[in-house]
Amino acid sequence: MSTDAPDNPAPGAGPHADGPRLLADIGGTNARFALETGPGEIGQVRVYPCAGYPGVAQVLQQYLQDTKVVRVNHAAIAIANPVDGDQVRMTNHDWTFSIEATRRALGFDTLRVVNDFTALAMALPGLTDTQRTQVGGGQRRQNSVIGLLGPGTGLGVSGLIPSGDRWIALASEGGHASFSPQDEREDIVLQFARKKWPHVSFERVCAGPGIELIYRALAARDEKKLAATIDPAEIVKRAHDGEALAAETVECFCGMLGSFAGNLAVTLIAQGGIYLGGGVVPKLGELFMRSSFRQRFEAKGRFDAWLANVPTYVITAEYPAFLGVSAILAEHLASAPERGAGND
Repeated sequence: MSTDAPDNPAPGAGPHADGPRLLADIGGTNARFALETGPGEIGQVRVYPCAGYPGVAQVLQQYLQDTKVVRVNHAAIAIANPVDGDQVRMTNHDWTFSIEATRRALGFDTLRVVNDFTALAMALPGLTDTQRTQVGGGQRRQNSVIGLLGPGTGLGVSGLIPSGDRWIALASEGGHASFSPQDEREDIVLQFARKKWPHVSFERVCAGPGIELIYRALAARDEKKLAATIDPAEIVKRAHDGEALAAETVECFCGMLGSFAGNLAVTLIAQGGIYLGGGVVPKLGELFMRSSFRQRFEAKGRFDAWLANVPTYVITAEYPAFLGVSAILAEHLASAPERGAGND
């Protein structure tokens, strides 16, 4: 996927008759935008920090200004948040907005807003072997349920259910399921986290900020003093550089994530595989590949052998959520000739 709109559409595709479509993938930290000029022709990708703008409408306007787009009729946003009704209040950022008011303010005929992992899930069937890396063994079954999770600012969860010649994406807030430690080290992390929050979810320990939480919990165990603030990216760098505490932190993080991924697999009977998206795992690189993630994924007692046959993949495609949100928008436009705001 290029960062500039292509001069010519793919053979046989052609441009959209109703003009370019705006696609967005908004997380708790960054807002990513692209234009789809025709089926599969996605370009003009730009990334903006959410903290730099007071709201969704303002960052959308900035993108349209930067790309010098005269008119967009149809747009779709994948957002790291549950979407239920017209009002959206982000969980991991302070933006609150009305879908309909935003549509009117930008002059769109159509504005769809969906959960970001629902959109990412819709991209999974189209991924090629070059856009994913398998971790461990297992063989995916065709036309079987697929599971998806991804640690970023939060912990996104979704799934795909095959239905005839199409897929149905599951909306989920599974990252907020209660964290369950599996060993004494994780007991220490849970006890440390309980001093901060009355409820400790998997998102607290298996999303990006959880790396700092684990690091601080293990440092407290070892009676080590730390700076007032430590960026998770710095902890990952220290782990790559060989610092023992940071390396243990990343290993602990990967093990917890493996347990959660296994939970998702058995919950969904995801014989089509479990996919990992989000921005954290790719940055772990070999630390993740050498970790206990896959061992912990399979460690489910009587379901050990069953899980050994379920493959796990790291998504390596750039901006894969655009593929999913494009499919959702196209399906909506094909089935609903009336225009307007909406959500899934």
